[in-house]
Amino acid sequence: MAVQPLGAGGAAASLLFTRLPERLFAPLASPNKQTYWGILCALYDRRFGPDAPLPPSHGFTTRDITQDIEAELVIHDSWIDEDGATPETPLNIRAITIFNRLHDCGWLRLDRHGVDKRVSMTPTVNQFLGQLINFAETGPIYVAGKVRSIEANLKLVIEGADGDSLSEAADQARKLLEHIRNTGTNVRDLMSALGAEETTTQYVRRFFSDFIEQVFIGDYKELRTREHPLSRRPQILQWVEELHGSEQGRERMIAWYETKRFQGDRAKAERMFERDIQKLRDIQRIDDYLERLDDEIRRANRRALAYLDYRLRSLRPIDKVVDAAIARVMDCSEDAHEGPFAPGDMISPANLAEPRRQEVREKAPQLRETTPTDEDIARAKLRALARNLRLVNAPKLAEFVSRQLSGKQTIASEDLQLGGVADVRAYQTLLVLGASMDSGSAYLRQQASTMMRGFKVRRTGDKEIENKWITGVPFLIESAKKPAATKGKSA
Repeated sequence: MAVQPLGAGGAAASLLFTRLPERLFAPLASPNKQTYWGILCALYDRRFGPDAPLPPSHGFTTRDITQDIEAELVIHDSWIDEDGATPETPLNIRAITIFNRLHDCGWLRLDRHGVDKRVSMTPTVNQFLGQLINFAETGPIYVAGKVRSIEANLKLVIEGADGDSLSEAADQARKLLEHIRNTGTNVRDLMSALGAEETTTQYVRRFFSDFIEQVFIGDYKELRTREHPLSRRPQILQWVEELHGSEQGRERMIAWYETKRFQGDRAKAERMFERDIQKLRDIQRIDDYLERLDDEIRRANRRALAYLDYRLRSLRPIDKVVDAAIARVMDCSEDAHEGPFAPGDMISPANLAEPRRQEVREKAPQLRETTPTDEDIARAKLRALARNLRLVNAPKLAEFVSRQLSGKQTIASEDLQLGGVADVRAYQTLLVLGASMDSGSAYLRQQASTMMRGFKVRRTGDKEIENKWITGVPFLIESAKKPAATKGKSA
């Protein structure tokens, strides 16, 4: 049987109303939804939220909650007839009606403490209300903070942290891409809504308050600079591929998912690991989203400037100017030679604007094809040979060390035989690896370990020594292969 993918659709569809009461959304879908929402926000702020004072251990009295509802009803005076409550209904009666509906729909919970009834809010509903309030108050994000968080969590994973850091980094990456993608849609919707504003003052106020302050990305101007953390996403992607390609790291993450998230279900753990890795790989698509957002912002700015220019031009009293000109003409005598207009024809072909002329650009000449001479070919081959001799990678370095060891377990830097440029470059690289392993930095050690295949390098002193080719601190090369065990004599 095929394994079903671990998607959000099926799980969310079956789990939402097992965690939340079924009628929870009824007050927010009623005609007085704005009033209900204001009351819930006020109760969260004063009674149940993290900024509220420490609540009583057994909950609040019903009178405390109804008084808070009454205070909010004084502010929200736009009440529509609903459930037998009208604007003329006494305030305390309306507050009790609202309290009862919030209790029936699951927003509030009543517990009996002795002979009294105490009001509280279940942790699940409290958390859901907090997420709704955070969503409603979401302002401009700062991409730098999101990228730093992703980078820090991934670094912890590379250094040995559990899968919770990987899961957090993946969620941050997905939220970052979703926010940038949705920002372009928000810009289009906002500019369409701004066109309905009647006055220029309202248009300018909403443009700067809604568009600049709420929709925009906080560090948008710095996104393309080298100092911005977004420029380090190649390092993030490299860590992701190292983690995915490392058998040890992959097994460690899947084991954590299997133990902590899915109670021994290996298949679900593997799918969740692959899903989080894909979320982090999607960071490489951020440039496409940013380019699309740039187009939307440029279009919005051009539209706003054109609209404001039209509004400012239309404010001039054209009708009054025309009326004044007609009055002056009517008041002038027949033999008056001076009028309100400049001399000459007011409308004539000579005064009309000339049509735009299309400038025809000359086609660029074709590039001339040149045939290299034998000397050019020889020089190019020499340059390539010199470049290849100076290039040191992990396989070349491993071959140099294996040749120098020749079956020995260790060899000192003073005993290395250097016979040319390639050997000198390998010796220089070993110097750098020894310095990295002795630096005390976990990052430098990790980078150095990728170059040491089958051997290790460590410094043996601090005083520099000289040889025929180069000067450097002495070091020792140790083979990672264990020496073969000595065979015992047969009896």
